[in-house]
Amino acid sequence: MGYPYKIFTDEYYVAQSGLLHDKKSTNKELIKSGRNFLGILNDIKRRPEDAARELKVPLDEINSILSGKKELSADIIEKATKIWPVNARDFYVIYDDCPQGIKIMRSEESKQSSRIMERAGYSYYEYRDTAMSKTAPFRPEWIMELCSVDDNDPRNKLVQWNNGHFLHQFTYFIGEVNFYYIGSDGEKKVAVMNTGDSMYITPFVSHSFASRNGAKQPGLILALTYGNKITGDTQQELSTLSNLGQEFALDFSTIEKATSVLIKYFREISSLSLDEISKRTDIPTDKIVEFESGKITPSNMDLQNLAKALTVNLRDLLPNDKTENKVIVKHHDEGKKWFYPHQTRVYEFVELANTTTLPFSKSFEIKINNTDNKELDLRTGLHQYAYNIGNNTITINWVCDDQIFSEKIHPNDSLYIKPFIEHNFRGEGKLLVLRIGGKIAGESQRELSIVGKKDAQRAISETTQWFDPQGKN
Repeated sequence: MGYPYKIFTDEYYVAQSGLLHDKKSTNKELIKSGRNFLGILNDIKRRPEDAARELKVPLDEINSILSGKKELSADIIEKATKIWPVNARDFYVIYDDCPQGIKIMRSEESKQSSRIMERAGYSYYEYRDTAMSKTAPFRPEWIMELCSVDDNDPRNKLVQWNNGHFLHQFTYFIGEVNFYYIGSDGEKKVAVMNTGDSMYITPFVSHSFASRNGAKQPGLILALTYGNKITGDTQQELSTLSNLGQEFALDFSTIEKATSVLIKYFREISSLSLDEISKRTDIPTDKIVEFESGKITPSNMDLQNLAKALTVNLRDLLPNDKTENKVIVKHHDEGKKWFYPHQTRVYEFVELANTTTLPFSKSFEIKINNTDNKELDLRTGLHQYAYNIGNNTITINWVCDDQIFSEKIHPNDSLYIKPFIEHNFRGEGKLLVLRIGGKIAGESQRELSIVGKKDAQRAISETTQWFDPQGKN
């Protein structure tokens, strides 16, 4: 892949290279920023000379930015946002703080981040950071419950409730901890949790935690909050729509209602009348009205015909086939167990709290069985967080950019692993592992797959101007 034409000054003419920087340029972040800038110029159909003229910046400076030799200044970004339909955040690339594929936070580092949170005038939680990355979607915290209760009454006056928060939350319990939450009926609930138990809650569910009196030490939780699809740019887009953004929240309270609102939504965004849909599908108009009102549920054949008429995929009209509670509690002995890989049985997995509403989020407790097998037997297309919950030091081995790495993971150490990093854990120990899809898994992955592997690199980091000014037959 390359671009056999000049888009820079003569000094930076590159033919068939696929790169936008000369050999002297070594700053990867500047190169990434330059490619991102090129992508923006391509999207709004500006050549470098157009950008220079409109931004009142010398062409040499624009070319230096595109080639990764010069930083994109705040002044240029400010000018661009005033005259082009772009936002300032479009120009800033994510800094990769994990260039070797894995980032580790030692337990001592975690202790240094300790801060006590008071509620109602007394110490309620001790928070500590664990492994986080700028490239990862989760914000995992170690939290000690400093408030102790004598009973399991969800209305206990010592329990201080929060207001819920925007991020999804998975929680792993260590010790004797009560988990308090608001149930689907609006009533206060309590789940009596012990080591190995886990839970999942959706955003904005009010909740709290407390240790139980009589325990040898205060209870602990590993609370892993994470964003899914509506954080970041999606949230920003919703915010620009103000109250109109709420209209995107369709009624998914039941499968029947979800099906009806999806059919109506796709019909209306195409401005297709009921009569037109009827003509395209041979489904009577009054029956389509009943579909959209939720009075009757379409058959699979009806849905196929409707999808064809609406120019969408069948799956676009299908809601989740299961309506789950906003709070899922799972005790350790309820989790399914299996060995992986089947041949070597190095790892024993225990399934923790998961939800079908987030198919690209998976949580496990993994027991590592000692072996001399050196195979890198783990690889997943999800962001991965791990915490050493055992009493033994284990070793992680991995490969990144054809280099082999190895690190000791001590008790209470935590780490982040990028998607598709080949790795293994060796020794004898136990890990908590959470895997998250982030923004890419799901619809974004489907879109990238349609683009195809051949052009995926340009989608990731643009290297080519959208046309050849010298002509191309």
